Amino acid sequence: MSDSEKAAKIIQALQAAEGMPAQQALRILNELTMLMRGDLEQPFEIEEARANTFLAICEIAKALHRAQPTDHLWLTAIDAAERWMSVAGRGEAEQTRR
Repeated sequence: MSDSEKAAKIIQALQAAEGMPAQQALRILNELTMLMRGDLEQPFEIEEARANTFLAICEIAKALHRAQPTDHLWLTAIDAAERWMSVAGRGEAEQTRR
């Protein structure tokens, strides 16, 4: 699965988990960590976007564990995943042209 496909799946999962009770959302967030692994060495911009997505997801999980508000954190994580998808898509397009 390409990085842009992983990012797309993460966006869908985040959108689905956003309205769920904390324990259900945490289960989904934990499952997302498997998608966060990189298969190959990627350009720095892609690695950075993936790392930012991972950190944003961790912030949601931390807030859920502490029963703190998460409203703004979901949007931050979705934005980070969208950036990862965009950056990865450009990188994949460049590799295809070579």
